[in-house]
Amino acid sequence: MTYTSTLPAAARSRGRWMRQLWRLPTGRFGIIVVACVALVAVISIFWTPYDPKTVDLTARWVLPSLQHPLGTDGTGRDILTLIMGGARTTVFVAIGSGIIASVVGIVLASLGALTPRWTRESMAVLIDILIAFPVLLIAMMISSVWGGSLWVVIWSVGIGFGVSIARVTRPELRRVLHSDFILAARASGLSDMQILWRHLLPNVAPVFIVQLSWSMAVAVLAEAGLSYLGYGASPTEPSWGVLLANLQAYIAIHPLAVVWPGLAITITVLGLNLLGDALREATDPTLSRGRDPLHPPRASIRHVPEVIS
Repeated sequence: MTYTSTLPAAARSRGRWMRQLWRLPTGRFGIIVVACVALVAVISIFWTPYDPKTVDLTARWVLPSLQHPLGTDGTGRDILTLIMGGARTTVFVAIGSGIIASVVGIVLASLGALTPRWTRESMAVLIDILIAFPVLLIAMMISSVWGGSLWVVIWSVGIGFGVSIARVTRPELRRVLHSDFILAARASGLSDMQILWRHLLPNVAPVFIVQLSWSMAVAVLAEAGLSYLGYGASPTEPSWGVLLANLQAYIAIHPLAVVWPGLAITITVLGLNLLGDALREATDPTLSRGRDPLHPPRASIRHVPEVIS
């Protein structure tokens, strides 16, 4: 294998698993759900049927109609408007926490894979310690200092799931680091940082993307849960968790109003979870072979990354 021959193969591999992702029903469903939520979030920046902060006591608990397709809440606010605004908040939290989780995961995984042995072992112990802290506990600790806000959710979810990404990505980096083309890259004079960005990260990108999609799914659920408990969005901000908290007291009287925010959370989390499952299936050759008549499936053993200290 030559040093330059790995790049076209990597590009062909990425194109193949992206096409395979769209062929999977779960992949199509996840892509459509994520695209719809993102589109609604973008539209809500420029237009909503009503002002989400406008209170109209004369239109309290209006049933679904042409004027209010999803009805109104106890203060007369249009629920469709609040759902659209909540989509914007959800996308903001998912993207923000995803960026932080990516940075934290890449930094910790790189330090745990490319540094000397004593540093690698120390980082492995640190990751095991940090992963023991649940996201809710991290959010409570951060909110006790800076108060509850969306940034508390973003940082707590980003840090919490960044550690999880690092734990999965680190052994994959160590595995790729012992490949022949990495030795050829070192012989050509590339530095460790150049090898990381040009070869290591592209080769572990499928594993990283799968973990990131699952983390963003839990980020949506964490934002709704933390906002429901009062650690996330403020009561004046449109959020599915805040809306659910405001409506849950009236579930026995107006059950239909509670359905909409719960349904939005459920569909979004389901779409991201199915997208993560489809990404894992599309990028794992041991799973995709079973669908190819020219390549019979291997033994049904799930791929477990080799842990190299």
